[in-house]
Amino acid sequence: MASLALASCANKPPPPPPKPSVAAAYPLQRTITDWDDYIGRFEAIQDVQVMPRVAGTIQRVDFREGIEVKRGQVLFVIDQAPYRAALAQAAADEAKASAAVANGRTELARARTLLAGQAISQEEYETKLANYRSAVAGLAGARAAVKSRQLDLDYTVVRAPITGRASDKRVAIGDFVAAGTTLLTRIVSTDPIWFSFDGAESFYLKYSRQAQDGQRASSRYAPNPVDIQLADEQDYRWHGRMVFVDNAIDPQSGTIRAHAEVSNPNGFLVPGMFGRARLLGSGSYDAMLIPDEAIQTDQTRRTVFVVGPDGKTAQRNVETGPLVSGLRVVKTGVGTRDRVVIDGLTQLQPGIAVTVRLVKLTPRAADTSSNATTLSAPAPAEATTR
Repeated sequence: MASLALASCANKPPPPPPKPSVAAAYPLQRTITDWDDYIGRFEAIQDVQVMPRVAGTIQRVDFREGIEVKRGQVLFVIDQAPYRAALAQAAADEAKASAAVANGRTELARARTLLAGQAISQEEYETKLANYRSAVAGLAGARAAVKSRQLDLDYTVVRAPITGRASDKRVAIGDFVAAGTTLLTRIVSTDPIWFSFDGAESFYLKYSRQAQDGQRASSRYAPNPVDIQLADEQDYRWHGRMVFVDNAIDPQSGTIRAHAEVSNPNGFLVPGMFGRARLLGSGSYDAMLIPDEAIQTDQTRRTVFVVGPDGKTAQRNVETGPLVSGLRVVKTGVGTRDRVVIDGLTQLQPGIAVTVRLVKLTPRAADTSSNATTLSAPAPAEATTR
């Protein structure tokens, strides 16, 4: 009997292993707008190289280097003495031509009277008429010469052609400058300012398809929003709108030029400054948000595990998007009532029963967070005390 009891115990199956324990959560549902990242630099809308329109010697420099100047503000004054003399000569020539016209008019009137009395010939009258017409033409030429000499005199005062920030002066008092050749200074406009960047052909194709489908208007015609962060910033503090997309893709780089217009009332942004921009990349759409660690990736697909109503796991293929609020966008594959496994994935296989510990998902970061690495200013080389 003892032997039979021992045999019975030996044939009894072992107890089943405990069910794996996993943490699962319902996805967060959000309305998503995609943004595409670009690297670019700020560029002046107007960049003017100031050159003289007349030659001469610099007599005065009337602006402070490196600060803002207004349109029409005096920058340089060129020696005016030779141009005043030329204007006086032209004025004298005008007076002489005016006297010739008056004399010719008198002679023509006298000749007309004599011709009526047949005191002079028709040929003699026509000569007087031709002389008068020549005098009138000479007066017109003299007046044009006066205007030209007056323009030359006016051009001796070099004024700012635009409102903007001036560079340093490239000439000094006493230097001789040549008309249209010598660079005096450079002025760049600062408000508004452009943010210029190059976009890949793939992005251009995506935007064109979206415009055709009515999902997103083309930046060529619509002022799509652009947010910009500087090298030492962690958020997107600067905001602009698209104003230009080039008409061709560069065959050498496979990119297309574009720029956005950004308000810069205090002149903080300067041409050449580096920035990271995000451009509206899609229309609005509904999507699920889950943690990145819930997604498994192989060479051809991305999958997640969900726990069904029967307590068993199932594997789903998903289409993912960008990070939002620290969570990954899932465009297709899961719904609001799916319990997505976020912890304990290593022990899972499709179709096994699990013990579920339900947790609540919350955003992990602000929507404006960026993956960019910010730059910090270098440490001081020296220090002094007072």
